[in-house]
Amino acid sequence: MKRLAADRAVVNLRRAYFECRYGQLHVRTSFPSTGGFDERTPLVCLHEGRGSSRAFGPFLATMGTDRSVYAADTPGCGESDSPPAQPTVADYAAAIGDLLGSLRLRRVDVLGYHEGSAIAAELAIRQPALVRKLVLAGVPVYTGTERDSFAARPYPQPPAVDGSHWLAEWRRRLAARGPGMSLEQLADDFADALHNGPNASWAVRAAYAWAAHDRLPLVGQPVLVLRPRDALWEPTLRAEPLLPTARWQDLGELGAGLFGVAPEVVAARVREFLDH
Repeated sequence: MKRLAADRAVVNLRRAYFECRYGQLHVRTSFPSTGGFDERTPLVCLHEGRGSSRAFGPFLATMGTDRSVYAADTPGCGESDSPPAQPTVADYAAAIGDLLGSLRLRRVDVLGYHEGSAIAAELAIRQPALVRKLVLAGVPVYTGTERDSFAARPYPQPPAVDGSHWLAEWRRRLAARGPGMSLEQLADDFADALHNGPNASWAVRAAYAWAAHDRLPLVGQPVLVLRPRDALWEPTLRAEPLLPTARWQDLGELGAGLFGVAPEVVAARVREFLDH
């Protein structure tokens, strides 16, 4: 068995494609060099709406020291095939269920980020025997006013000849940049959004249409809610009465991009919850 000087398992980082109902899903994986004999429950990570699994890169390397971790590009995002039409949150959850079936995983923990939290919760509701624990980093619990406001504006903005739609998206992301997030990290996230194209916004639209007030109380698994100070700072708080037994941790010192800015900090919180 290969070991680092600090007696930590060597982390293997890989990428692969797996089949789902919408075609192929691109997945980033990390796993320790221990042969699987002393690994913890596998962890599945689901990114925010217009992003991709790239957002979890540093986090994968940190969490992969003692368990297998799978971060999927949800359908229509990253390098995954797109659905033929606008999916619901339940549709996205079913596609992730296809992935877990392909991997032959019988029991997993699931971490969701923003729109990924809605997908993670829906997966847990629909497949309770498969999902052991949930970590929700930012939860999209929207008011009717917020839904109406989102529906009233085009997102993403349609292309403009002068490229002003790109500038508008850059300024939006710049305004939402979290503490410690470098311009290089922000540029990577921005490039992800451009690469994914207009259909990637379907995940955002699905989350706005998701009936969080009805669905979240149906989650029966242990839940950890992480609340970074980002765009879902207030919407996440609305999940508190809907998840009465959940553990809560405010991460007010962190914001957008937390999995790349402070992977060790986030991993420590996640690992403590999953392993105890």
